[in-house]
Amino acid sequence: MRWIEPVAADGTDDAPLSAAHVRAWRDSGAVVVDGLLPLDLILEGRAAARSAFAPPVGDGPADFGSGGSYVFPAEVAAVNELTLHPRLLVAVAQLLGCAVRELRLSQSDLWAKFGRSKPIDDPVDNADQRMHVDYPNHTLLHPPLWAEPDAVEMIVYADGVEECAGATAVVLREGDGDPAYPWPIVGTPGVAGLPWINDRSSAESYLGEHAPELAAWRAEHLYARERHVRYRPGTVLLYRHDTWHRGTPIRPGALRIVQNLTFRRAATEWISTLHEGWAWAMYRSANTMERIIATSSVDQRCVLGFPPPGHAVWTEPMLQAVDARYAPYGMDISPYRDAAQAGS
Repeated sequence: MRWIEPVAADGTDDAPLSAAHVRAWRDSGAVVVDGLLPLDLILEGRAAARSAFAPPVGDGPADFGSGGSYVFPAEVAAVNELTLHPRLLVAVAQLLGCAVRELRLSQSDLWAKFGRSKPIDDPVDNADQRMHVDYPNHTLLHPPLWAEPDAVEMIVYADGVEECAGATAVVLREGDGDPAYPWPIVGTPGVAGLPWINDRSSAESYLGEHAPELAAWRAEHLYARERHVRYRPGTVLLYRHDTWHRGTPIRPGALRIVQNLTFRRAATEWISTLHEGWAWAMYRSANTMERIIATSSVDQRCVLGFPPPGHAVWTEPMLQAVDARYAPYGMDISPYRDAAQAGS
């Protein structure tokens, strides 16, 4: 097994990723870092998830996820704080080469994945995934040309590979002529007319029978080149919608917790919010989302789609109305009012 070892993130909040980190992500499609986020937030989220997703008697479920329980905005503060953590947002902005205010959140969910003692006969099983790219369930289009990335995906690990196994396997891109990364990227089940099969054995068996040339290409250029992320609590895998990767089996009896996040450029409306989003959260009695809006920074609000200071929407009636809505939760409307007055 070949490993991708984590590299320490920079200590500065203004630029937590080094030029080498950014170059690795942009050139090869993935970079693995430690120290990007506060470990206490990650462990707090893990503790909450473990109490809710205690391993059942016998084998765990076939799928992974939280069933919506830990989707942003969650009732666990650590999940929300990590989602909008300033160092994380700056790191994403570094990768995309834009300002934080030009980012939009499109996914944040704490996921649990269980180990099982034996495989099950299910073509959509998630235990040992086929090699794939993530864009089909994120965007209505196709990722842009390689040098023009429009989104960042990440996995924040809350456990260690030694205890859980289940390392994410990644195929790193090796230059413009890499045969693993032809244009367009369609050589995977679930795309371009191929049936959606997730289980590795089932997928490759199907392709071997119905598309033998594709199966041979995948064996030579994807599986033969995969490298596994050596993760520990706090490790973050930063990758892309067009990066080949797959999940591998969790050790029997183990429970692995990760937080999956995606950020896109603001202008890319064809990239969807993967889960329900945060509009329905405004109906919760705890007013969690309202409090997040009120207490976030201007940049953090922008990432959620809140208009920035200076936007044309900020007329005096709108300022008064939004102030009335959020002031009870502690929001300071002055950055928006000051910008409106300066522009008038």
